[in-house]
Amino acid sequence: MTLASPEEYGRMLDAARLGSYAYPAINVTSTQTLNAALQGFAEAQSDGIIQVSVGGAAYLSGHRLQDRVAGSIAFARFASEVISQYKGITIALHTDHCAPQYLDEWVRPLLAYEKEQVQHGEAPLFQSHMWDGSTLPLDQNLATARELLADSQAAHTILELEIGAVGGEEDGQAAEINEKLYSSPADGLKVVEALGLGEQGKYMAAFTFGNVHGAYKPGVVKLRPELLGEIQDNTAQAVSAGQVSAASARAAAQAPQDKPFLLVFHGGSGSQPSEIAQAVRNGVVKMNIDTDTQYAFTRGVADHMFRNYDKVFKIDGEVGNKSQYDPRTWGREAENSMAARVIEACQQLGSAGRALR
Repeated sequence: MTLASPEEYGRMLDAARLGSYAYPAINVTSTQTLNAALQGFAEAQSDGIIQVSVGGAAYLSGHRLQDRVAGSIAFARFASEVISQYKGITIALHTDHCAPQYLDEWVRPLLAYEKEQVQHGEAPLFQSHMWDGSTLPLDQNLATARELLADSQAAHTILELEIGAVGGEEDGQAAEINEKLYSSPADGLKVVEALGLGEQGKYMAAFTFGNVHGAYKPGVVKLRPELLGEIQDNTAQAVSAGQVSAASARAAAQAPQDKPFLLVFHGGSGSQPSEIAQAVRNGVVKMNIDTDTQYAFTRGVADHMFRNYDKVFKIDGEVGNKSQYDPRTWGREAENSMAARVIEACQQLGSAGRALR
């Protein structure tokens, strides 16, 4: 397993789009959850993406420090070292859901750090960063995205942006479950007008189609994965009709004709397999997975504690059993549980057994 170079990451995403599969993007908050994700990818023989959110980055620096940049840099350096010890698959590192209020204190400093790395002939710490301007008017969202795309190109990273609002709550960011959860084909053309189709820098677009963060019972979330196909088709038709710039048309020619965008699926926990499959067929190459892996990790801990209650607690003056309350014991069980969920995601998204190396 190796950390993806900028060129390798681009090839990963292009291969997924061409082959109609997607990579699980696993949110982690610790070295243990990182190791669980790596274990899952290795056992599934899948390339993949590991990401930290704004809250995860702060948590990685320690709850006393709460420094997102320090947490991100420390995480990326640790991850790079561990990843280098695996063989056979490639992993990219990503920062997830940077809302406007965190931009100047998190992603912009990271991009500046990475631009300096590139100037010194080094690879960037992260391979992609997400700008979440979904709370802003679309024109303002895209204006900031255009600035960040230029910075991303200079830092040899890929930008991800969100068009539309994902419902539910993640890391303190909340959005209602309503009609604002659905992007439109017209939004796709506005993205092309602002950012092109790769000629200004490679990017991924998270158009919303009813996505909701968190865990919900069946029937609450109304996904419309066919909307992604409509956005792709409308954009492809605009390219064919000469309604985009010549530079954008040339860039689009490098992608499958029916999939001009590299798409991202947010808020997928609890989605029906048929909905996930349709979204992937329509060009999703990255699917964020957080709620399900959080549960899997915690379930592994809970199972151990319930099975060994009299050993992990000093009941009635007894001494317990050190081997059972040793964090390495229940930590291994938590990692195995989470790794199994990562393997399931790789199989469902079609990336299992398709490592590029």
